[in-house]
Amino acid sequence: MVEAPCERVLWDILPAIRAAIAVELVKCRVSQVEAARMLEIAPSAVSQYISGKRGYRIEFENKVKMLIKQLAEDLKEKKQVNLVKRICTICQQLRETDENQCKSSL
Repeated sequence: MVEAPCERVLWDILPAIRAAIAVELVKCRVSQVEAARMLEIAPSAVSQYISGKRGYRIEFENKVKMLIKQLAEDLKEKKQVNLVKRICTICQQLRETDENQCKSSL
């Protein structure tokens, strides 16, 4: 059975992005409870992201890493952030990078 791209986004990419943002927030000395509030997810999810029990680890390219780090910094600084839009931007960048890598390997 062929996996639809949206399935990969739902099961692999979104959890990996959330995990990376949670890790960045904790690196910035944000508590796991506060990180959960900022990401609008349960504190237990943040704990599992931090411990590596949840959120498949994807190796992000530099531009995606920069977008994740900037989002974490904006959240930490309590800037007005459209979380869904920013995560969508990160996801789109990641998918474009993957698509370009696939084309260059053909």
